[in-house]
Order: sequence, then structure tokens, then C-alpha cells
Amino acid sequence: MSASNPLGAYRPGTGPLHRLRPGAKLLGLFLFATAVIAVPGVIATGVALALALALAVVAGLRGRDLWRVTRGFAFIAIPLFAFHWWQHGWEHGFVVVGDLLALILAASAVTASTAASDMLDTVAWALGPLRPLRVDPDRVALAFSLMIRSIPSLLGIARETRDAARARGLERSPRAWVIPFVLRAVGHAQLTGEALTARGIGD
Repeated sequence: MSASNPLGAYRPGTGPLHRLRPGAKLLGLFLFATAVIAVPGVIATGVALALALALAVVAGLRGRDLWRVTRGFAFIAIPLFAFHWWQHGWEHGFVVVGDLLALILAASAVTASTAASDMLDTVAWALGPLRPLRVDPDRVALAFSLMIRSIPSLLGIARETRDAARARGLERSPRAWVIPFVLRAVGHAQLTGEALTARGIGD
């Protein structure tokens, strides 16, 4: 299954985000995500979306690249918005979907302005002090890398389960695609774990 990563790929450049250290960007992303979660409301979501979009543009995501990020998210966003609108109203649906899109755009700005090797080295370095607690920084960095790489596969699974539900005339039933999606996502994670174990990683 092939799919482009909705978080985009590294774009070499000399902009302000590219000049920031990876640790500062990861810390900023963490603080941004905390603020998005802690401050609810339509206005707060709109501000978060505007800020995240500006960061993505500064990082070099424009035109087709920016569209690829939002298009990948749309496969999940549309049914998610419809479900929350049906349950709690359009404002709640906008907040839920808008906050998720803001987080994806902000993460896209980080990945577009940071080489993957630099990001993983930073994660491993930041976790270095935890070695006495039997934390393996390299293993955590590997898990971080696998998480980023698995997003396209998970979106592909979401697309396939949604199409299968639509083929059965159940596109308006969240249960018809959410349960198969969760089961297939867990199966994907188990296969990934088995592949790592077979290579002597992750026991």
C-alpha cells in the first residue's frame, strides 16, 4: 500500500524555521499542541488554524504540497465532522476537526523544515538523561520514526474501510467503518512489531 505522507517531507531551505534547532521546533510543537487542547472554542480553533497554516507556508509547504497534506486528512476529517455535527452540532465538529488539522499543519511545518536524521538525533539526545531509568533513547527514536512512517498506511486503511462501507450502503454509519479500521490498524501494528522482532529489535 503506497501513500504520500500527510506530514510531507523535508524541504531544504534557509527560512526562519529551517534555522531553528530541531529541539526548539519539537518543544514549540509540544507547546502549540498543549494550547490547542487546553483552549477550546470556535475562535481559538480558527486562530490555531491560521497560525498553523502560516507556519506551514513559512516552512515551504505551498500549492500542491499543502494540498497533499490537507487532502490526506480529508479522508478522516469529513466523516469525523459529520459524526460530531450529528451528535453535538457544527460548532463542535469544527472544533474537533479544526484542532486536528491545526496539529497536522504544525507538525508538517516541523517535518518540512527539519531533516529526519536531525529530528531523530534530537529525540535520542533529549532522552539521554533517562538512560539510568533503563530508557533506550535509540529505541524511542526508532518508535518515533515508525510512527511518522505509519501515518500514510493508516490513512490508506481508513480510505479502504470507508470505501467498503460505502459499497455496502453504510457510509452514514460510523460503526461500519470505525470498527474495521481499528481492527486493521491493530493488525498493521502487530505485523510491524513482528517484523521488528524478526530482525532482533524490540523484544
